[in-house]
Amino acid sequence: MDHDVYDGDVYDGAGAPGVPGAYNGMAATALDGVAWQKSRHSNSQGSCVEFARLPGGEVAVRNSRFPDGPALVYTRAEIEAMLLGVKDGEFDHLVVG
Repeated sequence: MDHDVYDGDVYDGAGAPGVPGAYNGMAATALDGVAWQKSRHSNSQGSCVEFARLPGGEVAVRNSRFPDGPALVYTRAEIEAMLLGVKDGEFDHLVVG
C-alpha cells in the first residue's frame, strides 16, 4: 500500500496551533502540560520513542533517553502516514539484524 510521503515543506517555526511558539527542535520540556506516551513494547531502560498530542492536534516526538532534548512537531496527517507505513511493514528492514 502506498502512503503520502514528506513533500519537502519546511516547518516555518511560527508555532503549532494551541502551543504558542512550538517548533521543531525545541526542548521537549518546554511543551508544558502535555502527556508523553511510549509503547508498551519499550524496554525497561527507557530507550524508546515518546509521543505527545499537542492542543492544536499536532503530535510531538522525543527520545526518552534524552527527555530534555529536542522535540519534533508533526501534523496529524504526517503521523497517520507514518503509522500506516509501520503497520504495513514498510520500515521492518530498519530493525532486521
